[in-house]
Amino acid sequence: MHSFRKMLKPWDIILIILISISSFSPVGIAAWKASVKSDSNKMTEVIAVVKIDGKIVDEFNLTTTKKSFEKTYYPAKEKYNIIEVAPGKIRVKEDNSPDQVAVRTSWISRPGDTSICLPHKLIIEVLGVDENPLIY
Repeated sequence: MHSFRKMLKPWDIILIILISISSFSPVGIAAWKASVKSDSNKMTEVIAVVKIDGKIVDEFNLTTTKKSFEKTYYPAKEKYNIIEVAPGKIRVKEDNSPDQVAVRTSWISRPGDTSICLPHKLIIEVLGVDENPLIY
């Protein structure tokens, strides 16, 4: 043991300590990212935005919606989309597009979810709004 101490120099001890401390830094970073992510998931409201041809035509607060209802949009001549809004969720219930992608998407409810009907240029986006909302 005594010969091992003679081989170590003062900077070696400092390097060993720094390497030991830095080996635990990924754990600290992961814990910090998890706490930031959990804080960012705390939304007070969930808003659904309906856009036709890139323009917002309607907004629905899915958090405060108490009763289901339907609304029909006519993006162009002989084109229609029937939107159904229910407590906490929204969907394209029916449309006359050939592929029916938006209808098959079914209910969306979480921030980041989208339902898109490309032939009609209709997009439904679900957005989360925190306690201090900015323009979205």
